[in-house]
Amino acid sequence: MLNGYTVPLTPEGKSSATPAPPWHYSSECIAIEYWADPAAVAALLPPGMSPDVESAGRAFFWFLDWQFTGSNDEHTDPARYQYREAFVLVEARLDDRPVNFCPYIFVDNDAAIARGWIQGYPKKLGSIFQTRSFSAQSPAACPLAPGSRFGASVAAHGERMATARIQLEEKVDAATVFSRATTIRRYFPTLTAGRQDKPAVNELTLSKMDNLTFSDFWAGSAELTIPEVRGEDMHALKPLKVGRGYRFGMAYSVTDLPILKNYVA
Repeated sequence: MLNGYTVPLTPEGKSSATPAPPWHYSSECIAIEYWADPAAVAALLPPGMSPDVESAGRAFFWFLDWQFTGSNDEHTDPARYQYREAFVLVEARLDDRPVNFCPYIFVDNDAAIARGWIQGYPKKLGSIFQTRSFSAQSPAACPLAPGSRFGASVAAHGERMATARIQLEEKVDAATVFSRATTIRRYFPTLTAGRQDKPAVNELTLSKMDNLTFSDFWAGSAELTIPEVRGEDMHALKPLKVGRGYRFGMAYSVTDLPILKNYVA
């Protein structure tokens, strides 16, 4: 008998790309509020979703330094399960409900790519870095305090995809910044001849986050650039205006994936 939550399936099931849920995450995050071309945002939305006219192209560019574990102390194997990530969330509406949608995401770990594709996150391999904060005092420590500056970047295929910088000013309430659920599109194509225009899986899903927690939520001034890169489309969401930047801790667990729409059906 072959075992495992994902391929490769093996007799002992140890080689799966990622363990079975529950999945637990803890992260240090940088997020930049900005506004993109509303038409570019609308063009990326899946069927059944509509632009949020009041948002006028509002989006957030996130950078995250993750620690992950399943049920078997995976956090003690950081070479396999620590990773960094960068993604865009655009604001939209689903059945008149305000939501986020994730059109682009980059990650530097194969286990994270497997979990992302299972959920619907369109993860691609990238190289992501962000300034860390340390407790020992030093000009390089970047404490969570007014005036501290942080930077972040994501690159893919040898090309810089985005660069961000923030300067902390004050602590704020996370609920005043993030209050929308995140939607994602689970899409697996078919390779069979004659059916390649009919995906095997095509669903709109909800990124369900159990026990979502924020900590040390700081806000400040921000910079963000998204250059045009050959072979990529993300520059269509380049910032027309940049708002505030945020630095915070975040944790949650994943045990379920609600399906909002089944486009195949």
